[in-house]
Amino acid sequence: MMLLEVDTFSLSFRRYEGLLRQKRIFALHDISFSLRHGQILALVGASGAGKSLLAHALFGILPPNASTTGTLRFEGETLDETTLRTIRGRRIGLVPQSISHLDPLVRCGHQLAWAAKRAGTRLDRAAITERLARFALPAEVARAFPHQLSGGMARRLLLAMATVGHPALVVADEPTSGLDAENASMVMAQLRGLADQGHGVLLITHDLTQAAPYSDSVAVLDGGRLVAIEQSLRFRGTGETLNSAYARALWRALPQNAFYASDDCHA
Repeated sequence: MMLLEVDTFSLSFRRYEGLLRQKRIFALHDISFSLRHGQILALVGASGAGKSLLAHALFGILPPNASTTGTLRFEGETLDETTLRTIRGRRIGLVPQSISHLDPLVRCGHQLAWAAKRAGTRLDRAAITERLARFALPAEVARAFPHQLSGGMARRLLLAMATVGHPALVVADEPTSGLDAENASMVMAQLRGLADQGHGVLLITHDLTQAAPYSDSVAVLDGGRLVAIEQSLRFRGTGETLNSAYARALWRALPQNAFYASDDCHA
Protein backbone atom coordinates (compact mmCIF):
# COMPACT_ATOMS: atom_id res chain seq x y z
CA MET A 1 0.00 0.00 0.00
CA MET A 2 1.20 3.49 -0.86
CA LEU A 3 1.77 5.81 2.06
CA LEU A 4 0.61 8.93 0.23
CA GLU A 5 -1.27 9.24 -3.06
CA VAL A 6 -2.02 12.54 -4.78
CA ASP A 7 -4.45 11.88 -7.63
CA THR A 8 -5.30 14.58 -10.22
CA PHE A 9 -5.34 17.19 -7.46
CA SER A 10 -6.15 20.79 -8.38
CA LEU A 11 -6.39 23.84 -6.14
CA SER A 12 -7.94 27.20 -6.93
CA PHE A 13 -8.96 30.39 -5.14
CA ARG A 14 -12.02 32.62 -5.56
CA ARG A 15 -11.22 36.30 -5.84
CA TYR A 16 -13.51 39.25 -6.41
CA GLU A 17 -13.11 41.59 -9.35
CA GLY A 18 -15.19 44.65 -8.55
CA LEU A 19 -18.14 44.34 -6.19
CA LEU A 20 -19.94 41.21 -7.36
CA ARG A 21 -17.86 39.50 -10.02
CA GLN A 22 -15.81 36.49 -8.92
CA LYS A 23 -12.78 35.06 -10.65
CA ARG A 24 -11.25 31.63 -10.03
CA ILE A 25 -7.44 31.52 -10.02
CA PHE A 26 -5.77 28.10 -10.24
CA ALA A 27 -2.67 27.50 -8.15
CA LEU A 28 -2.26 23.73 -8.77
CA HIS A 29 -3.35 21.82 -11.87
CA ASP A 30 -3.99 18.04 -11.94
CA ILE A 31 -1.07 17.03 -9.72
CA SER A 32 -0.50 13.26 -9.39
CA PHE A 33 2.27 11.37 -7.59
CA SER A 34 2.72 8.75 -4.86
CA LEU A 35 5.11 8.19 -1.96
CA ARG A 36 6.09 4.95 -0.24
CA HIS A 37 7.31 4.18 3.27
CA GLY A 38 11.08 4.65 3.50
CA GLN A 39 11.19 7.08 0.58
CA ILE A 40 12.00 10.77 0.21
CA LEU A 41 10.17 12.51 -2.61
CA ALA A 42 11.46 16.03 -3.24
CA LEU A 43 8.89 18.45 -4.62
CA VAL A 44 11.01 21.09 -6.32
CA GLY A 45 9.94 24.40 -7.79
CA ALA A 46 10.51 28.13 -7.76
CA SER A 47 8.81 30.48 -5.35
CA GLY A 48 5.13 30.68 -6.26
CA ALA A 49 5.05 27.28 -7.94
CA GLY A 50 2.48 26.00 -5.42
CA LYS A 51 4.68 23.69 -3.35
CA SER A 52 3.67 24.94 0.09
CA LEU A 53 -0.01 25.07 -0.91
CA LEU A 54 0.09 21.33 -1.44
CA ALA A 55 1.51 20.89 2.06
CA HIS A 56 -1.28 23.06 3.48
CA ALA A 57 -3.85 20.98 1.60
CA LEU A 58 -2.44 17.77 3.09
CA PHE A 59 -2.97 19.20 6.57
CA GLY A 60 -6.34 20.81 5.89
CA ILE A 61 -5.14 24.35 6.58
CA LEU A 62 -6.19 26.10 3.38
CA PRO A 63 -7.98 29.48 3.52
CA PRO A 64 -11.81 29.62 3.21
CA ASN A 65 -11.74 30.85 -0.41
CA ALA A 66 -9.82 27.76 -1.59
CA SER A 67 -11.46 24.98 -3.61
CA THR A 68 -9.97 21.61 -4.48
CA THR A 69 -10.69 18.74 -6.85
CA GLY A 70 -9.06 15.34 -7.08
CA THR A 71 -8.08 13.08 -4.22
CA LEU A 72 -5.49 12.98 -1.45
CA ARG A 73 -5.07 9.56 0.19
CA PHE A 74 -3.00 8.53 3.20
CA GLU A 75 -2.46 4.78 3.67
CA GLY A 76 -5.38 4.18 1.33
CA GLU A 77 -7.80 6.46 3.19
CA THR A 78 -9.07 9.72 1.72
CA LEU A 79 -7.79 12.75 3.59
CA ASP A 80 -10.95 14.58 4.61
CA GLU A 81 -11.69 16.77 7.62
CA THR A 82 -12.70 13.83 9.82
CA THR A 83 -9.61 11.79 8.98
CA LEU A 84 -7.28 14.76 9.43
CA ARG A 85 -8.56 15.43 12.94
CA THR A 86 -7.42 11.96 14.00
CA ILE A 87 -4.06 11.73 12.21
CA ARG A 88 -2.72 15.30 12.07
CA GLY A 89 0.30 15.57 14.36
CA ARG A 90 0.13 11.84 15.05
CA ARG A 91 0.37 9.88 11.80
CA ILE A 92 1.46 12.86 9.70
CA GLY A 93 3.85 15.56 10.91
CA LEU A 94 4.65 18.97 9.44
CA VAL A 95 8.00 20.73 9.62
CA PRO A 96 6.87 24.31 8.90
CA GLN A 97 8.73 26.65 6.60
CA SER A 98 9.42 29.40 9.16
CA ILE A 99 11.07 29.18 12.56
CA SER A 100 8.55 31.83 13.64
CA HIS A 101 6.24 28.88 14.37
CA LEU A 102 8.21 28.49 17.58
CA ASP A 103 6.59 30.40 20.45
CA PRO A 104 9.08 33.13 21.41
CA LEU A 105 7.81 33.27 25.00
CA VAL A 106 8.04 29.56 25.83
CA ARG A 107 11.17 27.55 26.59
CA CYS A 108 12.06 25.02 23.92
CA GLY A 109 11.72 21.99 26.19
CA HIS A 110 8.13 22.95 27.01
CA GLN A 111 7.34 23.34 23.32
CA LEU A 112 8.73 19.88 22.62
CA ALA A 113 6.63 18.46 25.48
CA TRP A 114 3.52 20.18 24.11
CA ALA A 115 4.16 18.70 20.67
CA ALA A 116 4.43 15.27 22.26
CA LYS A 117 1.15 15.77 24.12
CA ARG A 118 -0.62 16.76 20.89
CA ALA A 119 0.78 13.59 19.31
CA GLY A 120 -0.70 11.48 22.11
CA THR A 121 2.42 10.83 24.15
CA ARG A 122 4.32 12.37 27.06
CA LEU A 123 7.95 13.31 27.59
CA ASP A 124 9.58 13.69 30.98
CA ARG A 125 12.80 15.67 31.44
CA ALA A 126 15.04 12.72 30.59
CA ALA A 127 13.01 11.91 27.47
CA ILE A 128 13.22 15.54 26.33
CA THR A 129 17.00 15.46 26.70
CA GLU A 130 17.16 12.20 24.76
CA ARG A 131 14.91 13.59 22.04
CA LEU A 132 17.04 16.68 21.67
CA ALA A 133 20.20 14.60 21.47
CA ARG A 134 18.75 12.59 18.57
CA PHE A 135 18.72 15.82 16.57
CA ALA A 136 22.18 16.95 17.66
CA LEU A 137 20.80 19.44 20.16
CA PRO A 138 22.46 19.78 23.59
CA ALA A 139 20.44 19.35 26.78
CA GLU A 140 20.71 23.10 27.45
CA VAL A 141 18.30 23.76 24.57
CA ALA A 142 15.42 22.59 26.78
CA ARG A 143 15.89 25.67 28.99
CA ALA A 144 16.52 28.08 26.12
CA PHE A 145 14.06 30.37 24.38
CA PRO A 146 13.85 30.22 20.57
CA HIS A 147 15.71 33.51 20.07
CA GLN A 148 18.72 32.00 21.84
CA LEU A 149 19.08 29.27 19.21
CA SER A 150 21.03 29.46 15.97
CA GLY A 151 19.09 29.00 12.75
CA GLY A 152 20.28 25.43 12.39
CA MET A 153 19.34 24.55 15.96
CA ALA A 154 15.87 26.07 15.53
CA ARG A 155 15.33 24.05 12.35
CA ARG A 156 16.38 20.85 14.09
CA LEU A 157 14.06 21.63 16.99
CA LEU A 158 11.13 21.99 14.56
CA LEU A 159 12.08 18.62 13.09
CA ALA A 160 12.23 17.05 16.56
CA MET A 161 8.79 18.45 17.36
CA ALA A 162 7.24 17.30 14.07
CA THR A 163 8.47 13.73 14.53
CA VAL A 164 8.00 13.31 18.29
CA GLY A 165 4.90 11.15 17.72
CA HIS A 166 6.75 8.95 15.18
CA PRO A 167 4.49 9.86 12.23
CA ALA A 168 4.47 7.63 9.19
CA LEU A 169 4.62 10.70 6.93
CA VAL A 170 6.78 13.77 7.47
CA VAL A 171 6.14 16.83 5.32
CA ALA A 172 9.15 19.16 5.47
CA ASP A 173 8.47 22.59 3.96
CA GLU A 174 11.75 24.32 3.02
CA PRO A 175 13.49 22.81 6.09
CA THR A 176 16.88 24.30 5.24
CA SER A 177 15.80 27.84 4.39
CA GLY A 178 18.37 30.36 5.56
CA LEU A 179 20.92 27.77 6.68
CA ASP A 180 24.57 27.57 5.73
CA ALA A 181 25.81 24.51 3.85
CA GLU A 182 26.93 22.63 6.98
CA ASN A 183 23.66 23.06 8.88
CA ALA A 184 21.59 22.40 5.77
CA SER A 185 23.45 19.12 5.21
CA MET A 186 22.83 18.15 8.83
CA VAL A 187 19.07 18.69 8.49
CA MET A 188 18.97 16.82 5.18
CA ALA A 189 20.91 13.90 6.67
CA GLN A 190 18.39 13.70 9.51
CA LEU A 191 15.51 13.58 7.02
CA ARG A 192 17.36 10.81 5.16
CA GLY A 193 17.76 8.98 8.44
CA LEU A 194 14.01 9.18 9.09
CA ALA A 195 13.32 7.68 5.67
CA ASP A 196 15.86 4.91 6.27
CA GLN A 197 13.93 4.09 9.46
CA GLY A 198 10.75 3.57 7.41
CA HIS A 199 9.13 7.00 7.48
CA GLY A 200 7.97 8.60 4.26
CA VAL A 201 9.24 12.14 3.69
CA LEU A 202 7.74 14.72 1.35
CA LEU A 203 10.48 17.32 1.00
CA ILE A 204 9.33 20.69 -0.33
CA THR A 205 12.19 22.83 -1.57
CA HIS A 206 13.39 25.26 -4.23
CA ASP A 207 16.93 23.84 -4.07
CA LEU A 208 17.40 20.97 -6.51
CA THR A 209 21.13 20.77 -5.80
CA GLN A 210 20.46 20.15 -2.12
CA ALA A 211 17.51 17.81 -2.60
CA ALA A 212 18.86 15.40 -5.20
CA PRO A 213 21.63 13.72 -3.13
CA TYR A 214 19.27 12.86 -0.24
CA SER A 215 16.02 12.02 -2.01
CA ASP A 216 14.85 8.99 -3.96
CA SER A 217 12.73 10.85 -6.50
CA VAL A 218 12.31 14.44 -7.58
CA ALA A 219 9.01 15.92 -8.77
CA VAL A 220 9.35 19.27 -10.52
CA LEU A 221 6.58 21.89 -10.32
CA ASP A 222 6.37 24.82 -12.71
CA GLY A 223 3.48 27.28 -12.68
CA GLY A 224 1.36 24.94 -10.58
CA ARG A 225 1.84 21.99 -12.93
CA LEU A 226 3.86 18.83 -12.40
CA VAL A 227 6.23 18.83 -15.35
CA ALA A 228 8.55 15.95 -14.42
CA ILE A 229 9.14 13.10 -11.98
CA GLU A 230 12.65 11.68 -12.09
CA GLN A 231 14.80 9.31 -10.08
CA SER A 232 17.22 11.41 -8.05
CA LEU A 233 20.27 9.46 -9.20
CA ARG A 234 19.66 10.78 -12.73
CA PHE A 235 20.58 14.30 -11.57
CA ARG A 236 24.31 14.00 -12.20
CA GLY A 237 26.84 15.09 -14.77
CA THR A 238 25.10 16.93 -17.58
CA GLY A 239 21.79 15.21 -16.86
CA GLU A 240 21.90 13.19 -20.05
CA THR A 241 20.01 10.29 -18.41
CA LEU A 242 17.06 12.46 -17.35
CA ASN A 243 13.87 11.56 -19.20
CA SER A 244 12.29 15.02 -19.05
CA ALA A 245 13.66 17.78 -21.25
CA TYR A 246 12.48 20.34 -18.70
CA ALA A 247 14.28 18.59 -15.81
CA ARG A 248 17.41 18.26 -17.94
CA ALA A 249 17.38 21.96 -18.79
CA LEU A 250 16.75 22.90 -15.16
CA TRP A 251 19.68 20.77 -14.00
CA ARG A 252 22.05 22.07 -16.66
CA ALA A 253 21.19 25.69 -15.84
CA LEU A 254 22.43 25.42 -12.23
CA PRO A 255 25.63 27.26 -11.26
CA GLN A 256 27.72 24.11 -10.78
CA ASN A 257 26.74 23.07 -14.30
CA ALA A 258 28.04 26.37 -15.72
CA PHE A 259 24.57 27.89 -16.17
CA TYR A 260 24.22 25.94 -19.39
CA ALA A 261 20.92 26.90 -21.04
CA SER A 262 19.03 25.33 -23.90
CA ASP A 263 15.66 25.42 -25.58
CA ASP A 264 14.66 22.41 -23.42
CA CYS A 265 13.48 24.91 -20.78
CA HIS A 266 10.51 25.65 -23.00
CA ALA A 267 9.76 22.05 -24.00
